[in-house]
Amino acid sequence: QVQFVESGGELVQPGGSLRLSCEASGFSFSAYAMNWYRQVPGKEREEVAFISSTDHSAKYADSVKGRFTISRDNAKNTVYLQMDSLKPEDTAVYYCMAGIPHPDLEFPVAAFDSWGQGTQVTVSA
Repeated sequence: QVQFVESGGELVQPGGSLRLSCEASGFSFSAYAMNWYRQVPGKEREEVAFISSTDHSAKYADSVKGRFTISRDNAKNTVYLQMDSLKPEDTAVYYCMAGIPHPDLEFPVAAFDSWGQGTQVTVSA
């Protein structure tokens, strides 16, 4: 059974930092790209970052480029998202998902249908 357990979200002031973690299970973690997404109520889930399965290269949404860093630890089946210089517009529920690269898309497509519960990040003074 594929599972994703996100953690690390909390209330933080603008300009602050957080490190999110996502522990995955039920599939061959090292064989998949890993994505971070975020979603706010009333809006579609948007891609934030992904890290490849091969050379661990990363790509970021323009809105977070230079502030967020994605990394992975295959020995722990875990992907991380270091978020610095946080802004109120970063407030969202953050999810991770395994990804499959698609030649016509900027970010990998979701590999599975089962999502985790997400972790709430709130950036507010």
